[in-house]
Amino acid sequence: MSIVAKIWRLRCQAALALFLIFQDAVVAQDPPVYEPLDGREGRELLLKNFRPQSQLKVAEHRRTKAAFPVVDVHTHFFYKLRSSQQALDDYVAVMDRNRIAVCVSLDGSLNGRLEEHVKFLWSKYKDRFVVFANVDWRGDGTEENPASWACHRSGFAERTAKQLAAAVESGVSGLKLFKRFGLEYKNPDGSLIKVDDARFDPIWQACGELGIPIIIHTADPAAFFEPIDETNERWEELSRHPDWSFHGENFPSRDELLEARNRVIGRHPKTKFIGAHVANHPEDLKVVSEWLGKYPNLYIETASRISELGRQPFTTRKFLMQYSDRVLFGTDGPWPEARLHINWRFFETEDESFAYSEKVPPPQGMWQIYGLNLPDSVLKQLYFENACQLIPGVKTRLMKYRQVESEESKP
Repeated sequence: MSIVAKIWRLRCQAALALFLIFQDAVVAQDPPVYEPLDGREGRELLLKNFRPQSQLKVAEHRRTKAAFPVVDVHTHFFYKLRSSQQALDDYVAVMDRNRIAVCVSLDGSLNGRLEEHVKFLWSKYKDRFVVFANVDWRGDGTEENPASWACHRSGFAERTAKQLAAAVESGVSGLKLFKRFGLEYKNPDGSLIKVDDARFDPIWQACGELGIPIIIHTADPAAFFEPIDETNERWEELSRHPDWSFHGENFPSRDELLEARNRVIGRHPKTKFIGAHVANHPEDLKVVSEWLGKYPNLYIETASRISELGRQPFTTRKFLMQYSDRVLFGTDGPWPEARLHINWRFFETEDESFAYSEKVPPPQGMWQIYGLNLPDSVLKQLYFENACQLIPGVKTRLMKYRQVESEESKP
């Protein structure tokens, strides 16, 4: 071997040795550790501490009252106010400031609370509220023993239909079905009662004969039926409320629930149904359009879903323009007044990228929404015209409200 070759070989061996020494040193080092901090320093941030502030500079057209009188068809004045007269007085003042003419309280249970709730709302404000009844599924049965529940006794549906007839005679305007029907209420064998259980058809039929609508909450947001993992767009919300998850073998699928509800709607064409929360399918308005086309007795309302509607403003606006005679306004309130202002801004302006809730973090997904800028003709249908046609007792109350409003506006 030549001297040059020997020198080259020694140089390569030396370089390799240095490389191996350096590599061992690097491998021996512990990887850097970044502690989750509050975001003011450090490289990692807990999601619960993430409070991004948008740098967008866009036009803002905030609203402090609705452009027209409003009928809020989805409220809960028992569950949220708990019969507090002061809270009721305070919220009626909020209604006045925001031009909410009438609220539909959905909390009139047929278990004896109906009369109490009606008295609470109507003693001072009969012209501002209508009430929907609720089915008393359990009766005097115990939570631990579903076999003891009233809904499993012979003649239950027929008795409930008679109770509804008496309630309507006293001024009740509709029936509300909660999501527990399909997701919680059980048969004697422990299985969940199906939404389309034929035993209860006499109740739905009676509503049609009595001329009252059924507002039905079936299933929940799509994300609530998915695993709570890194792919779930509502992970942050579900991490705070894991009991809101309906994923797993203990629950029917979301599609099963919605299909069962639709079978009930199809079986009772003379009964009007209002699908709560955009029929609980605002993530896919194409499907909701198909339902509205298939079931002429189906209507929808918007409560607690401007978060979903507002992130697809072009699709939503087109949808609302096409089905303007089938959509009603709802909030799921009473909420803080700031959230009402966001609703008016959403439906009435073309503002870009604003929060759908006054809460931080936002409660239903970490995104912003965009305004729809609906024409006045559609706003009137959404805000009050459709409710006047569909819900008994609303039209007379709205006419009184407008008369008072007109008198107060005179110089």
